[in-house]
Amino acid sequence: MKPKLTLVGAGPGDPELLTLKGLKAIQSADVVLYDALVSTELLMYAPAHARIVFVGKRRGRCEFVQQDLNQLIVDYALNYGHVVRLKGGDSFVFGRGYEEIAFAQDFGIETTVVPGISSSIAVPALAGIPLTCRGVSESFWVLTGTTKNHTLSKDVAKAAQSSATLVILMGMQHLAQIVAELAGAGKGDTPVAIIQNGSTPEEKIGLGTVDTIVEVVEKEALANPAIIVIGEVVRLHPSYEKGRIEVLSALGY
Repeated sequence: MKPKLTLVGAGPGDPELLTLKGLKAIQSADVVLYDALVSTELLMYAPAHARIVFVGKRRGRCEFVQQDLNQLIVDYALNYGHVVRLKGGDSFVFGRGYEEIAFAQDFGIETTVVPGISSSIAVPALAGIPLTCRGVSESFWVLTGTTKNHTLSKDVAKAAQSSATLVILMGMQHLAQIVAELAGAGKGDTPVAIIQNGSTPEEKIGLGTVDTIVEVVEKEALANPAIIVIGEVVRLHPSYEKGRIEVLSALGY
């Protein structure tokens, strides 16, 4: 058996958003190591002989620290053959995928990357919120809300100075700090959407502004896993009927 690692992005949660190439990788796996945000429906495509191992986080508990997980990947590849590392979203967007690939390559293991549909783009789109729109937003930032030191990224303060749409992943525990940065930049009236469990039947959406979103989150009992979308494009969500009409009218529609 030739040792091989395939890093597969499983998408934002809906199992049908897995790519065809990702599906083929799972079907040829000898071992599947999967994360908590991966739909377990995808595991049914693994061969009957394949070992299925959960290596994700649940309620703050981590099955493996990253260094141990890197070694686990190598051990499985050397002993069983083809390891498919199945990760939510896209493996190279805050997924630590490159660390796993680089570690395996140091052992001479063949590696392949299968990109996944990132929740940062797919979840707002599925909710009816475009990240860019002519005359509304010319660009978007994708940021992590929590750094490796468990603190708020300093990039949030920089992004707050921009007119771009902000998409913040893993930011719910720092939501109060995030809105404080935006309010301090004079953007208290800027629309905000919190989308929990995006693309799944359990999806919940909270809409508000920088000044009100913390109260909305408490009222709607929103929590992780969720993404935060901040910007004028949020007014294009169907629930913002008046704002949506005003934006479209200004665009000549």
